[in-house]
Amino acid sequence: MGTWKKKNSYTNKVSYISVPAQIIKSVSSSSLRDNKSSKRNTTKFLFLLLRNPKLWAFCLLSLSVLGIVSRLGPCLSPSGPHQESQLQSSDSIAYTRSNSTHAEIPNADDPSLDMIPKPPVAVVEKNETFGGDSKLIITSRHAFWKQPDGLGYKPCLDFSAAYRRESKRVVRERRKYLMVVVSGGMNQQKNQIVDAVVIARILGAVLVVPVLQVNLIWGDESEFSDIFDLERFKSVLADDVKVVSLLPANKIMTRPTEDGGMPFNASPQWIRSHYLKRFNRDGVLLLRRLDSRLSKDLPSDLQKLRCKAAFEALKFSPRVMELGKKLAERMRSKGPYIALHLRLEKDVWVRTGCLTGLSSKYDEIARQEGIKRPELLTAKSSMTPNERKLAGLCPLNAKEVTRLLRALGAPRDARIYWAGGEPLGGKEALRPLTSEFPHLYNKYDIALPHELKPFAKRASIMAAIDYIVCKESDVFMASHGGNMGRAIQGHRAYEGHKKLITPNKRQMLPYFLNTSMTETEFEKMMKKLHRQSLGQPEIRVSKAGRDVTKYPVPECMCNNQSTPTI
Repeated sequence: MGTWKKKNSYTNKVSYISVPAQIIKSVSSSSLRDNKSSKRNTTKFLFLLLRNPKLWAFCLLSLSVLGIVSRLGPCLSPSGPHQESQLQSSDSIAYTRSNSTHAEIPNADDPSLDMIPKPPVAVVEKNETFGGDSKLIITSRHAFWKQPDGLGYKPCLDFSAAYRRESKRVVRERRKYLMVVVSGGMNQQKNQIVDAVVIARILGAVLVVPVLQVNLIWGDESEFSDIFDLERFKSVLADDVKVVSLLPANKIMTRPTEDGGMPFNASPQWIRSHYLKRFNRDGVLLLRRLDSRLSKDLPSDLQKLRCKAAFEALKFSPRVMELGKKLAERMRSKGPYIALHLRLEKDVWVRTGCLTGLSSKYDEIARQEGIKRPELLTAKSSMTPNERKLAGLCPLNAKEVTRLLRALGAPRDARIYWAGGEPLGGKEALRPLTSEFPHLYNKYDIALPHELKPFAKRASIMAAIDYIVCKESDVFMASHGGNMGRAIQGHRAYEGHKKLITPNKRQMLPYFLNTSMTETEFEKMMKKLHRQSLGQPEIRVSKAGRDVTKYPVPECMCNNQSTPTI
């Protein structure tokens, strides 16, 4: 740890004594003259010393005393090395205390904490943020935290000249208004809002702020402005699509044309041919069930608009963003951290038809729930649980997540934030993780009770907080696919390709079952399998049908070697 060193106040001072020239000459001449006599005196002294045992003992004692005094001298001196050592030590203690204060939960609301400097690479400190023993943390130098090479890719949303010309007409539109109702969890809602922006552009319509359908499962009645920054949404999209909060007075009494349902992978041509005639006649169109309906393969300008809506316009509301950033800062107060999106909830095991990896008791719970509600099963019903697992269709359980992280080199003292619902099996389901990585926390561990209380019945806002902490992490990994994992993958790519581990489940799980492999061989194989799955840029052109908000290269990002579409 770096320390401030105070210079010895006496080190560089020189004293001068005035001495007459005659004395200097006499001393010089006498020293030359006595050089030969001094050798004779030394010989006599050694002869007496050998003849007199008492004198010999006295000399040894004197030399011992002189040795002790010479060692104690610097300690007794007010300006010696010991004082400098004490200054270094006190500086180290003071710095450690200041950083420890920065991370203390009781002082989390203190605005002055932002002024405290970040800890250096290695700090001797006590893990007091969420408990722990005194230890040396040097995790930020660990190879595990190395970020992937982003190859110079940066956001690049240069729309074509034709798109910009069309924009002047679209933003002046006042006759056609598109209303949408979005459903599902927060990440599903985000996807549908982004698609609503693109559909409004395709139809040349004004977009009314999307309505969030009340979630019957969680009872969440949040509105758009509770979760997202409405004014930013309007202003960022001002040159692409006009967004209004309400229908104008002359349209309020108009009965909107409600569509029965858009097919999957609907193209811009299908949308125009299906809606424009009725839209021009009635003036108001209401769309529902937009999830995954719009085609993933769109013209370049519309792909750019998708990225602009997802990454630039659709930001969380200020109070949600503030709390999410605050929790991320607390996680990073002691160094880099990992974020995991764990899919261990009961409904996930039921939907996938997979075994929990806990015990037969919990496997039976999931099986019985699946029998009661067969419509929940999304995996192929003809496959056995073991076949589903080997096909990569099952979430990784906590034991598998732990073993993968350990094989990829995650240090044991790594701080880990986990997002997700209550696992089936509770603490027992997380025990493999906590036993190997004791610094495991979620939002309830690091937030003060009063910080989360306003959002107790707002599942979408709680999910938004998880999203922010995961996106800001140094390393992110999802135990299973899903809307949140895909959204964070694209967002982290757009912000500089931050490290993201994509478990290669289909190829790695056979090695998990291979008991003949040594742990060293297993680790080598895991690193080999994931060498190209650590968040490096992936070109979407080789991912036909994949969402540009998950793979923003090359439509939404470019480097020195790529040329944006003009």
